[in-house]
Amino acid sequence: MIQRKHEFVEGEFYHLYNRGNSKQKIFLDIQDKDRFSKLLYLHNSLKNINFRDDIVERGIDAWDFDRGEPIVSIGAWVLMSNHFHIYITIPPAPMSSVGENGVENIKENAVSLFMRKVLTSYVKYFNKKYEHAGSLLESNFKSTLVDTDEYAKYLFSYINLNPVKVIDPEWKEKGIKDVQKAKDFLKNYQWSSYQDYIGINRVQRKILTTKDFPEYFTNVKIFEREIFEWLLFTSPKSDIG
Repeated sequence: MIQRKHEFVEGEFYHLYNRGNSKQKIFLDIQDKDRFSKLLYLHNSLKNINFRDDIVERGIDAWDFDRGEPIVSIGAWVLMSNHFHIYITIPPAPMSSVGENGVENIKENAVSLFMRKVLTSYVKYFNKKYEHAGSLLESNFKSTLVDTDEYAKYLFSYINLNPVKVIDPEWKEKGIKDVQKAKDFLKNYQWSSYQDYIGINRVQRKILTTKDFPEYFTNVKIFEREIFEWLLFTSPKSDIG
């Protein structure tokens, strides 16, 4: 277990990320990304939810499952072929104990609980599907405290624009060559929160709890314009991932 430089604190904001062991791909097809995105929704819950028993065996859509109140609030997320990024905060939450409703006792940190549930479930799914052995991910997930408003806006932009590297691999180092081409690509990339912020109506919107985050961009036009400008801000974090 990695010893973190900080403890997770209610009301603070964090960047969570991890990648495949030895940079191997952790999402090999659309179904893999679909499963992980559903786990971001389902396992952000106090309930003990088993994907096969509660979703597959019951023949229901994961997005229709009543997970209850989330244990962390997600403000942005993205899935790439060999890594992921999630921007979260910890809302106030009551301590609950196991009872007839199947609710877990949260004695461990909410962030660690959420990530343990998501990653354990996904690794089991991946290993079974691909008959994979060995470590899928690099040790434990990584985290960075988002401690300034400038860094928060940069990170929000960075996460939502991350898929641009698919069509422009050097965008982080040299800037985005064709902004309109990048916008068109992002509008069709469903494995991030970008579509939610430009107003596309979709079920993945349930992953987000935007009310617990500052309103960085007041409307879609401002979002689409300014999100690219914030990448000009030099991040003070060397371990952004």
